Amino acid sequence: MAAAEVSGASAIEKLYEYGDILQRADDKSKHEAEYLGIIAGAKGDNKAKQLSAQLIPKYLKFYEGLSSEAINAQLDLCEEEEVGVRVQAIRGLPMLCKDTPQHLEKIADVLGQLLLAEDKMEQDSVKKALMTVLRQDVKRTLQALFAHIEKGEENVRERVLQFVKDKVFPAKTELLKPEEEMERFVTDLIKKSLEDVTGAEFKMFMDFLMSLNMFGKGAAKENVQELLDVVEKQADLSSPFSPSDSDSIDKLLDCLQASIPLYSKGASNSKFVNYVNKQVIPQLDKVAVDKKTSLMKALAETAPFTSAQDCRTILPSVVGLLKKEMPSKKTTDELNFSHIECLLYTFHKLASKTPNTTNALCGFKIVTGQPSDRLGEDFSEQNKDLTERLTVVEDMAKAKNKKVTQEVAENKQALTAAKEEPAKAELKVKIATEAALLKTCNNVLTLAKPLHNKAPSFFGEGHSFTLSWKEPVKPTPAPQAQGGNTGGGGAAKRTGAAVNGTVTSPNAGKRPKTAVGAPGGQARQAGNGAAMGGGGRGRGRPGGRGAWRGRGGRGFW
Repeated sequence: MAAAEVSGASAIEKLYEYGDILQRADDKSKHEAEYLGIIAGAKGDNKAKQLSAQLIPKYLKFYEGLSSEAINAQLDLCEEEEVGVRVQAIRGLPMLCKDTPQHLEKIADVLGQLLLAEDKMEQDSVKKALMTVLRQDVKRTLQALFAHIEKGEENVRERVLQFVKDKVFPAKTELLKPEEEMERFVTDLIKKSLEDVTGAEFKMFMDFLMSLNMFGKGAAKENVQELLDVVEKQADLSSPFSPSDSDSIDKLLDCLQASIPLYSKGASNSKFVNYVNKQVIPQLDKVAVDKKTSLMKALAETAPFTSAQDCRTILPSVVGLLKKEMPSKKTTDELNFSHIECLLYTFHKLASKTPNTTNALCGFKIVTGQPSDRLGEDFSEQNKDLTERLTVVEDMAKAKNKKVTQEVAENKQALTAAKEEPAKAELKVKIATEAALLKTCNNVLTLAKPLHNKAPSFFGEGHSFTLSWKEPVKPTPAPQAQGGNTGGGGAAKRTGAAVNGTVTSPNAGKRPKTAVGAPGGQARQAGNGAAMGGGGRGRGRPGGRGAWRGRGGRGFW
């Protein structure tokens, strides 16, 4: 009876009447007919739909037996053509979750799909509603959102990722309580999602995991090792290295970079060291120059964390690479001073942990009292060869410094005289490039100098040295004592989800359709048996398990 009454011209009046009756009633459960009339209002005109979207969530808690009809009606309103109706319906969804918590995960799933909205007011309403639902039940809401990340349609997945990055991760202190339980919960969700990610997504997730207390300062060694295991699995160290596969190299570089903070916390880098030594170094000459440089930089950055035993294994390979990069006689060919800097730095770091290994390799006379010193053997030829190569490199580095210093001065003069902005911009790039080259050459000279000694000292732990592509570590000032002076301080896969910026949907300008159902989802069946919404969620993403692309511009890689 009530449903028929709201379909005429007096629909709005009837809805207000039903609302007044329920508002005044002491026992609202006796007015089921009026609440059914409110639900039926979702089939009226736009004004009736908007009012119905307000009233359905308000009184649902008194009619638990009608929860399915009420929620389906509210979700239908979220798909209406009129944006005002959709916004009102979206705003009511958190109240439905609060009053019928058994439906929370389904509603969170729908809100994840509704992130595709292009209208700003609608999108803001979806985000606010999702945050409200998150605060009601963090676990179940995150399960619904991560179901989209793990196996949702690509467009929805991208929007959910952006929401998680922008809204969820920054609120971790508020949301992840109790801390130990919730950090473990979200870590397990992320580990499952990492099975199919782009490089940018991998970095986003790793940065977040590293920010958790369970992996932070003072973290248990087993936790740090767990995270390294995740990185090593992502790097796919069981597969042969392919020097022509640019995407695989990018993935390896991303994983190496992600592993460095873990090594500083005590995790073992043996697996990466073995892979680089056995798979990468023998094929470096087949790698494109830019990738080769990046791999050498990764080798240098991980060298300080290599164990003494692994240093002994990899040092011969590093010395072999040095001889390839450092000619024994002066040449007119350009030297790659960046490669030489990387290898000399790597050599210093490795040799500092197993110095007597260098006796046989380089003819040094370093005494440790161990049989491996091999001091009774003649390695003078190795020493002569290394010394000659170092001298050639130093002479060429000095000549390059002189030439580039002159070019910098000339370009600075030209910059002062330049009037057009394009010309100024070009000159600034040249000056920056030249300055970087000067820094590299100076580092080469610094690293080469001590290696002329028969028993050199290596730049090991405790030595201050900044690689040319890294920013110098600023000393941390000591806290100021009361009334005193301030003290000084001491020294892949997936193709294309945009995580570092705004995600643009191919459906821009269109109202999204939602496939309402269980997270990860089957479509909800409407009362007439028709499947509502876009359908097809969870059927997989074409091309999803392929190249490691979409890497944002991060660091020097």
